Amino acid sequence: MKRIALLGATGSIGRQALEIVAAHPELELVAAASGSQPIDGLAPQTQVGGDLTELLELSQPDVVLNAVVGFAGLPATLWTLERGVDLALANKESLVAAGELALAAQRRGGGRLIPVDSEHSAAFQCLEGRAHETVDSIVLTASGGPFRGRSRAELADVTPEDALAHPTWDMGPKITTDSATLANKGLEVIEAHFLFGLDYDAIEVVVHPTSTVHALVRFRDGGVLAHLGYPDMRVPISFALTYPERAATPVPALDLSQGLTLEFEPPDLDAFPLLRLAREAGERGGTYPCAFNAANEVAVAAFLERRLPFLGIADVVETALDAADGSDARDLDELVEADAQARGLAERRLVAA
Repeated sequence: MKRIALLGATGSIGRQALEIVAAHPELELVAAASGSQPIDGLAPQTQVGGDLTELLELSQPDVVLNAVVGFAGLPATLWTLERGVDLALANKESLVAAGELALAAQRRGGGRLIPVDSEHSAAFQCLEGRAHETVDSIVLTASGGPFRGRSRAELADVTPEDALAHPTWDMGPKITTDSATLANKGLEVIEAHFLFGLDYDAIEVVVHPTSTVHALVRFRDGGVLAHLGYPDMRVPISFALTYPERAATPVPALDLSQGLTLEFEPPDLDAFPLLRLAREAGERGGTYPCAFNAANEVAVAAFLERRLPFLGIADVVETALDAADGSDARDLDELVEADAQARGLAERRLVAA
């Protein structure tokens, strides 16, 4: 029996995780948390808002599924890794903002870090059992979101409703907007760097509209392994929660009998500059990835509240990165301070606009 703590229980990932837990008697939900929505009756220990680490201390889970949105998920990530508890990570922002601190905590704790993002789960599976020196590079796929093929000029007047109309995935508003700007793929590039220990020039992004291929791994002998499947988050969630058993899910196997066309194209970095800005922040290191994430959270919130145009999201992030200090953070307090400074820079840019 695995004792599961689910953080972010009322979001898209959380709801699908509850479906997975209910279908597998070997999984026991011992704790559930949400940011604001009621969750009474889901688990013996429940919490709305507040300190997530207190809930984890009380419940003592075997696996923590961290599906909290944004930087707010960081303390739970560090708590889990520090204590050697297995972490099923859907909160990419905590690894983006605190990659070095998180990996150090994992080394001390010794627990497993299993990604839940579909692309990273796919790469994790392709890499499993492979020696690091045999890997040449990885390729993360992006659907292109609802604005694939549009020029920068054609994005000037798009609305939040337009941005939230994702063609292949059903996600919350923040991550769906990030998908529309390709910021989500930028965050995933940084996350992949820390998860797999690869240099940034060994992490590629391609646009793949059908979201059938979730990731590919190139090896030094010229071979390439790919992970394919229908775009359904229940697959990586189940993989992470039941690892290494790989339990059954209700998702059908990919049907190849009717033919399958796989299309790939390079991302348009002029129309979607946040992918470039994220990679640059990752390459600069220090707290620049933290600043990118913080400014992006502020800008996306302003866009969804109609206080900022779509193209203004990248402008706010770039301004904040240019003004950020970027120095290393030695602990969580310093990282929180870097996050707050970047948010302040982004807010000031919003006021100036």
